[in-house]
Amino acid sequence: MSSEHKRQQPQLRNEQTEQASEAPWGDLELTVPNERSQLSIVSLVECALVELTHEEVGAEYVSANVWGAKRTQFIAVDDVGETFQKRHYDERLGWHESTVSRQAVREELITRLTRSSSLASDRSHDTPVDGADTFSVKPARALRRN
Repeated sequence: MSSEHKRQQPQLRNEQTEQASEAPWGDLELTVPNERSQLSIVSLVECALVELTHEEVGAEYVSANVWGAKRTQFIAVDDVGETFQKRHYDERLGWHESTVSRQAVREELITRLTRSSSLASDRSHDTPVDGADTFSVKPARALRRN
């Protein structure tokens, strides 16, 4: 495998890529910022949208800031994957839910995953948060428990 090909592979939490997971999405976690190309991010988002449509999974983007964690989750609500439940959590405001289109999910994820810096690195406050934003695909039941 070339080094370029290795770099474009999803980053796995357990780093044991030799062992197949029971679910192909099971250990997917990507940090922001990352060194993936725009094309690689688009491909990753398209694959995630297929999994969200065909499996009982959801996508979650987590960012921390001085006010606490912010979570944005996307879970398919129909069998064809054209409508998604968007759940957003802000520690100051609690949960907010809305229904969004597949295209809106696609655009939002691509925008977030191609950022050159983490939302957590916002230096507009005296005590910026260290750490990267993360994107992951998880079982939908685990996301709904949050």
